[in-house]
Amino acid sequence: MVSLLITREKALELLKKWPQTEPDFNHYLESEAIMRGVAERLGEEIDYWGILGLLHDVDWALTKNNVVEHLTKAPKILKEAGFDKNFIEIVVSHGYGYDELPHLKDKKRTKKIEFALAASETLTGLIHAYALMRGKKISDMEVKGLKKKFKDKAFAAGCDREIIKEAENLMPLDEFFDIGIRALKSIKEEIGLN
Repeated sequence: MVSLLITREKALELLKKWPQTEPDFNHYLESEAIMRGVAERLGEEIDYWGILGLLHDVDWALTKNNVVEHLTKAPKILKEAGFDKNFIEIVVSHGYGYDELPHLKDKKRTKKIEFALAASETLTGLIHAYALMRGKKISDMEVKGLKKKFKDKAFAAGCDREIIKEAENLMPLDEFFDIGIRALKSIKEEIGLN
């Protein structure tokens, strides 16, 4: 069992130290929910995986106006909050391979938990965009419809399908989509969906 040094409440306080936009905050909550669902399915530590999802973009409010800095401030912020090297490395791993992040461009994810985080946080964008297209409705969303949107490269074009496919290192894609949809349904009021 992996022990967490901070509670979810403290993690939320950490994020709220900086002004957050509603869409960004929704993304953190959605990433947390999907990571918790994936952890449960894989028999992993649910709270630990959830906090990873919640804090994966901990420096986004500070770096989004200069994207090349994204994930350069996160290690210091997380270290000061008491997180260990392993947690910090997992958080940073979701930026591996991005051309926009020169310091991480040549790195590759190798661990199950890294694939889970990158795929989960990317899937949030696809599901949320699909819900918005459906008039903010997620309550009756099904995997079949989401799969169609996944195959339509023009839809939510910013959601990197290859990163979402990294979930296949953990489970079939349909199952991952199902976990993602159920996770967001469970927090729909918090993220402005119905």
